[in-house]
Amino acid sequence: MSSEPVQHEQIVLHARDVEFEWSSLPMHWIPGHPQATHSINVLHLALPEGERWFVEVFKQATALIRDERLKEDVLGFIGQEAMHAEAHDGAAAHLDAAGLPVRPFIAQMEWIFRRLLGDRRGAGREWLVERLAMVAAIEHYTAFLGQWILDAAALDAAGADPTMLDLLRWHGAEEVEHRSVAFDLFCHVDGRYFRRVRSMVAVTPVLAWVFVRGTRFLMRNDPNRPGPATWREYLRAARRGLLPGPLALLKEIRPYFRKSYHPTETGNTDQAVAYLASSPAARTADARQ
Repeated sequence: MSSEPVQHEQIVLHARDVEFEWSSLPMHWIPGHPQATHSINVLHLALPEGERWFVEVFKQATALIRDERLKEDVLGFIGQEAMHAEAHDGAAAHLDAAGLPVRPFIAQMEWIFRRLLGDRRGAGREWLVERLAMVAAIEHYTAFLGQWILDAAALDAAGADPTMLDLLRWHGAEEVEHRSVAFDLFCHVDGRYFRRVRSMVAVTPVLAWVFVRGTRFLMRNDPNRPGPATWREYLRAARRGLLPGPLALLKEIRPYFRKSYHPTETGNTDQAVAYLASSPAARTADARQ
């Protein structure tokens, strides 16, 4: 059963051609917290492939869109996600150049998104719709993380690197800005409640696995030898506000299972737009255009 997109907010989405300089970035850019640093660094290794997959899936879905406003939003989403992939690629390349080999983990992400979740011969519309439902579920989490990083004053207090914070908050603000697009597109072409729930149930443990495995990989390969990743250190960092806590993550899952849920319930659009107006990288990108 398909439905028309919900018209909650009238934001024109556009990609910002941001650039970041990493030459002075310390290995542990949250001083004294290597595990919290690397838990967030997982984003640089996992997101580029995921976002390029989003882009390809959405490009295939544009032919199914019958609503011009939704099509405009989808095109804006595609532009933003492509830029996110490029920006995180730059941070991953810096980690590699600094002596932390990232290619083995990135290769695993490539296998997941290019082979496991890639195009399938003869699969047709159903596989496309299934993947749209997965993107909508993942975007629920990215909107939550986007709002979290905008609110994470503890990172500033801990002395986190300002360039990295700008990358994360620029990205997070755009995730909040376009948080409804994937959900609206899924509802437009299919929208079945069971498929929505099934996708969230499938996506949640995989995302948890990616972050746990990625954190362990980065800690194990860190040239500074900080020691292994531990659950105790994760909980310590979460209590200090340096990472999202487990209760906040669990609480965020529940609304998605409500039949009346819409992503505009998550995140603060005004806050996201305000950050994008003040972000050093976004302001520089806008000035170049």
